[in-house]
Amino acid sequence: MRNIKIGIDCRLWNETGVGRYIRNLVWELAKIDKKNSYTLFFRKNEFENVKLPGENFGKSLADIRWHSFSEQINLYKIFDKAKLDFIHFPYFSVPFLIKTPFIVTIHDLIINHFPTGKASTKNPVFYHIKHFGYRFILQKAINNAKKIIAVSNATKNEIIKLYNTKPEKITVTYEGADEKILIKDQDKKIMQGQYFLYVGNAYPHKNLERLLKAFASFKNNDKRETKLVLVGKEDFFYKRLKKTVDPLFAKYVLFYEKVSDGGLASLYKHAKALVIPSFMEGFGLPAVEAMVNECIVLAADIPSLREVCKEVAFYFDPFSINAIANTLAKIAETPDSKLEIRKEQGLKLSKSYSWKNTAARTLEVYESCARL
Repeated sequence: MRNIKIGIDCRLWNETGVGRYIRNLVWELAKIDKKNSYTLFFRKNEFENVKLPGENFGKSLADIRWHSFSEQINLYKIFDKAKLDFIHFPYFSVPFLIKTPFIVTIHDLIINHFPTGKASTKNPVFYHIKHFGYRFILQKAINNAKKIIAVSNATKNEIIKLYNTKPEKITVTYEGADEKILIKDQDKKIMQGQYFLYVGNAYPHKNLERLLKAFASFKNNDKRETKLVLVGKEDFFYKRLKKTVDPLFAKYVLFYEKVSDGGLASLYKHAKALVIPSFMEGFGLPAVEAMVNECIVLAADIPSLREVCKEVAFYFDPFSINAIANTLAKIAETPDSKLEIRKEQGLKLSKSYSWKNTAARTLEVYESCARL
């Protein structure tokens, strides 16, 4: 097959979530593909500081913020000028005027299910206008993409259902656990005593207000001084969430913002369990990170988490405060020795998820796209 000229939109390189997906995808592609040519498009800071991962990788400046007006009216010119065979957008925010063929990764369709102003800091009127714009861009991206990558079958099925997309247009590529969160400071405890762990942002669909209420209910009968540790960037949503903590149990609820990869590995390793109470997830990467660190997973009973965690996790109804509280109580009272089999099952399952596999499947998509 001929040399393919591939572009990857890396403007979210240093962000959490999608940024981790982009970084690991690029690093692993560099290991397995020495033939095709890649151009990585960065914002100014990353353009100046990120080292290219291989000789067949180049970079180009695209210093335009995502979700901006300029992204729609100026960014496409940079991509079209590069004369690529196609470009991979690892996020749905695709310039609708772009002429270059493209592949898009859809991580979830949460925006379709939770269109509430609670998920925004904007004025309600402005939010609804912006939300309409997001929906428009998302639909254009799905309809016009040569190929779509979904991070789970749950997301794939949602795309087919909501956008009447042909199944053969969509390829599922699972995510993996970052090697930086597997080793190093695992055995150095940065938290003493028994605790439950949450890792992620505090957007409304994450259901953290119910988790806090469930934790307060659980604490009424907890004799073990159990804590709840929440790890995530302190933004508007985390600041708002802190105001909802029950004052009676505030000393047991700890918020960590800046945690190193090694520190996060330690938190997973020594937690009683990771809790994922979300109403919806595209994949649920913290679940895999927890399993690879031999941490029990307590998960909302939703399709994507069932798909990723299979029978390894303990599931609960995310809409029921009592169900969440009862699950916390059940695990808190279970000796660690009786959870070892479940930890071993989780560790075994986690090995089926790797960024190497993600890159290999993505490369297959690239090559099939070049044949179209």
